Amino acid sequence: MSHTTESIRNIVLAGHGAAGKTTLVESILYHAGKLPAPGAVEKGNTVCDFDPQEKAHQHSLDAALANLDYNGIHINLIDTPGFPDFIGQAIAALPAVETVAVVINAQTGIEAITQRMMDRAAERGQCRMIIVNKIDAENVNLPALLNQIQDTFGKECLPINLPANNNTRVVDCFFNPAGESDFSSVAATHSALIDQVVEVDEELMALYLEQGEDLQPEQLHAPFEKALREGHLIPICFVSARSGVGIKELLDIFVRLLPNPIEGNPEPFLKSTGATTERLYAIPDPLQHVVAHVFKVLIDPFIGKLGIFRIHQGTITKDSSLFIGDGRKPFKVSHLFQIHGKEHPEVAVGVPGDLCAVAKVDEIHHNMVLHDSHDEDQIHLRPLIFPTPLFGLAIRAATRGDEQKLSDTLHKLLEEDPCLALEHNTHTKETVLRGLSDLHLRITLEKMQQRYNLQVETKPPKIAYKETIGQPAEGHHRHKKQTGGAGQFGEVYLRIEPLPRDAGFEFVSEVVGGTIPTSFLPAVEKGIREALHEGIIAGYPVQDVRAIATDGKYHPVDSKEIAFITAGREAFLDAVSKAKPIVLEPIINLEVRAPADCVGAITGDLSSRRGRIVGTDAGSQGMSIISAQVPQAELEGYESQLKSMTGGLGSYNIELSHYDPVPSDIQQKLHTAYKKQLES
Repeated sequence: MSHTTESIRNIVLAGHGAAGKTTLVESILYHAGKLPAPGAVEKGNTVCDFDPQEKAHQHSLDAALANLDYNGIHINLIDTPGFPDFIGQAIAALPAVETVAVVINAQTGIEAITQRMMDRAAERGQCRMIIVNKIDAENVNLPALLNQIQDTFGKECLPINLPANNNTRVVDCFFNPAGESDFSSVAATHSALIDQVVEVDEELMALYLEQGEDLQPEQLHAPFEKALREGHLIPICFVSARSGVGIKELLDIFVRLLPNPIEGNPEPFLKSTGATTERLYAIPDPLQHVVAHVFKVLIDPFIGKLGIFRIHQGTITKDSSLFIGDGRKPFKVSHLFQIHGKEHPEVAVGVPGDLCAVAKVDEIHHNMVLHDSHDEDQIHLRPLIFPTPLFGLAIRAATRGDEQKLSDTLHKLLEEDPCLALEHNTHTKETVLRGLSDLHLRITLEKMQQRYNLQVETKPPKIAYKETIGQPAEGHHRHKKQTGGAGQFGEVYLRIEPLPRDAGFEFVSEVVGGTIPTSFLPAVEKGIREALHEGIIAGYPVQDVRAIATDGKYHPVDSKEIAFITAGREAFLDAVSKAKPIVLEPIINLEVRAPADCVGAITGDLSSRRGRIVGTDAGSQGMSIISAQVPQAELEGYESQLKSMTGGLGSYNIELSHYDPVPSDIQQKLHTAYKKQLES
């Protein structure tokens, strides 16, 4: 690599599905001279949608990297999926870049993922820009869209260029103080931009206001970067990826105005020292020791496991030896790769800001920190918050003998996708694969079959209910067993108390006088945890309980660990039976986007599903957004029902909200079914 950290621009392209992000990458690569001709999603020949599944479905399913050099600047682009079902890939890419470019379809306006990715980037303190694509499409009202953007995301969203000549070109409004455009005024837009930028620099603002001087580009660079970092400015660019309108201008903005890794807000790491945790910021200095983080894992059919990482500090070469997290054994890089679509050419060196990869290192996993110093083995990246995978399928190998192959395949899929989860329910003896939606799971099963030649059988899993208690209670059990030889003896008294929702489990000892020796208290706790795992009234895990061991007895000869495990478990069950046990069900935040004339039918259907309507807002293009909270158990078949009610025009997003007690009649049914199961 001949570039330096100062000459790198890292940009993630995010936004709702069908906004044209993959086509935009093609157009950028073509206009930068990286491609002889742009590919097309419909033809299956784009750089980023190279996977056979993506070609078949004609939309992105995974984040993909591309890179180019333009006017002496090295630009890394990360193209991300736009459908809510695959948003985990977009979220995972955020810590790898300085700038999040949210692409908006000029025809459909602001959509669900537009809002979510803008919010995510703002929460992480990242520089943001908006790219309005498809400006030359039919039925486009760009002035109205600009108003919608500013109403939604704030007046700091300002055009940095404007369409001209009936959307066949764009005119710069930042460096250019005047010109003709299709709407608004170039001069007024230029003034608004300069006013917004100089507000972050008091000296420059005084010079601008008091002397009325025309500011030069070099005077504006630093305050422009500061305005981006502070979220004081979100520039809006207009393009048409299909026709190439505005692409050269977009490249110029990347090169001249977007931050390099030294200028962007640094990604905070967390350093643990004993019981304390402090923030640590990597220094983008190639001479420092190495700090990098893995933001993507890819299982390549030819090269094997690829760990793709962002270098935050130091320099990595093929001779580097790196530690993974708090691992004590380093690995030698040997081969350092750069990722461009499905290609991964080898490179000699990676500097701060570079996005590189290593292959065949099994210990590398998503979000791990790579470093070359034992002093940094307690550094972790600031945690990413992913949507909770709620849709589940109980899964098993269709062919007897493929159980190990299924296990290996599932773990490979989980490595690649942070929004897949695997559960092994010992009570129901089910292995449950969970994802963000029915489509997410269908694509995953399709990948199993096509990539790994694995056939599976699936069925709906049981709902992930939980159990808790409604009031404090006391319990007691004496375990005494005599079998002719050494006996077993342990006696436990305990008290249980409900904890706030999602507080988990606490074990406390108030035993005095050695009635239960300290050495046996872990056995008491172990027995209680066994009962927590097995459930109480319906066989589901118990949460939000504090168990307090208050008294007991032991025998100097017959008391053993197993005796106190049993006594602890049975004393806990005794207490729970008196504590008004409650079954909890998962409640889902549901956001439905549908035509306005379907709102009545949708809200009525949700009410019939025990749903609570939170609000209804007007969206763009005659659509409405309905927010509701619905028990997960009532969402079975909702996707097909919504399609039926909206003629296929409705869509929805879900995420876990909280757990609530189930109605008494449902709790009784669950309890009865559990008793029958135990008796059978």
